[in-house]
Order: sequence, then structure tokens, then C-alpha cells
Amino acid sequence: MTTSIFQNDIFKGKVAFVTGGGSGICKGMTEALMRHGADSVIVSRTLSKLEVAAKELAERTGRRCLPLACDVRNYADLETAFRKAQEHYGRIDIVICGAAGNFLASAERLSANGFKTVMEIDTIGTFNTCKAALPHLKQTKGCIISVSATFHYVGSPLQIHAAAAKAGVDAMTRTLAAEWGAYGIRINTITPGPIAGTTGMEKLTTKDTVDLVESVVPLKTWGQIRDIEYATLFLAHPESARFISGAVLVVDGGQWLVSGGGIVPESQWRGKL
Repeated sequence: MTTSIFQNDIFKGKVAFVTGGGSGICKGMTEALMRHGADSVIVSRTLSKLEVAAKELAERTGRRCLPLACDVRNYADLETAFRKAQEHYGRIDIVICGAAGNFLASAERLSANGFKTVMEIDTIGTFNTCKAALPHLKQTKGCIISVSATFHYVGSPLQIHAAAAKAGVDAMTRTLAAEWGAYGIRINTITPGPIAGTTGMEKLTTKDTVDLVESVVPLKTWGQIRDIEYATLFLAHPESARFISGAVLVVDGGQWLVSGGGIVPESQWRGKL
């Protein structure tokens, strides 16, 4: 548990707004912040799923969690969601841009619409979230954490759409950090590697790939959602990360250094091109 390392009240009085917060890694990030005192807003397209997740998060942490349906591809949706969050809690301190889409597809077989969809959710969705958050974060001198990936660091077969989208997210982090630092707003990115038990890994792996992962991670183990939780608490806190902005924190056990971030062995992808 993160409470064995971080005090359980370090985010008391703070409010987190998390896109994609109803499932997977982003749900874990939300729970970690709530476990340490924050109230939260979780956002995605399907309200019924968010309501279930919000109830679970509130019961586990004893904090409040507001579910709001929103499509991050639509800027007006995000403006409305932030306005409702502000009205509900009176402030927003931490924004996590985690909404994403991905699947395996070679560049040759990927449709133009498939490429566009991932770019819209990941890159445009991150921009929309940051832009809509700005007036609220100016008031609290809060922070933004985006969730990226390692696919674009060297080159990962079957991931041209996600690689292009996340490269945009990394670039956005650095640009916004340079521009919005004057408002006292910090912008950073967390880049997970292979994290066990997530929908993303289920979509991007096969049994053969699962067996391969530990051999291509220098630390010889899968990552866990709690590894991303620890990184989130560190980067979100205004003291522990007071002087950190524009950083891309890779949490992947060193995988991208030896594999370029790819987890699909050549024997599997070569025949799909």
C-alpha cells in the first residue's frame, strides 16, 4: 500500500480530475490520490461504468468521487465537466490526462480512420483537457500529469498510431511546462511500461508475448499498477515535485532501453505486415 511510504493525508483538501479514471492504470492513480486525502472527479464516455467505479473508489478510500460522462475529443464536453467539478468541489488541483485508445495494427493495414481515432483520443484529448483545465489550475497553482507510452522512443511495430499520439503528448508536456510555469502550474508525464492486470496489456499481448515480457525487462519483472501510483503521488505533490516540470518519468523497469518499448516479438508481427 502507498500509505506505507506516503502520509495518508498529504492531499487533504485537494481535488483531482482524471480522464480515463474509471478503469485500469488511471483508476489506480485516482485511488492513490483519494487514499491520501483527495476528493476526485472521474471522466469517460460511459456514465454507467463510471458510477460503479466511483462507488468502489469512495467505499475503498472514504473520500468523495464524482463521475461525469465526457468525450475528451469534444472540447465543449470538457469545459462542461470542469465547470461541474468546480461547482461541486469549489476547486481543482490535480489533472490527470489518461484517456487513451490502442490496438495492434501494422501501418500498411491500419485504416486512416483508425489512426485518426487514436490521435483524437490521446493527443487532441490531452490538449483539450489541459486547455479546459487552465483557468481552474491558475486559481490553485495546480499540476497536470499526462499518461504516455514508450512506443515512440525507438520504434515499435504495430504501434504507429499510438507512437505518433504519445509523441505528441510528450511534446505537449514540455511546451506547456515552458508556457504555463509562469502561472505556477507544473506539467509532467508518467510513461508506464508493461503493467500487469490492465486492459491495455491484454489488448497488446498474446500468451507468447506474456512469457517474453520478463526476458525483455532488465529488472526481470512485470510492473504493477502500484508502481504508477507511487510515481503519481510523487509528481502530484507540491513539495516533493516542487521544482519538477516538463519531465517525462518512465516507469518500465528499463524495458525501452533494450527493446525500444516494443513488446511484440518479430516472429509475431513480421507476418502481419
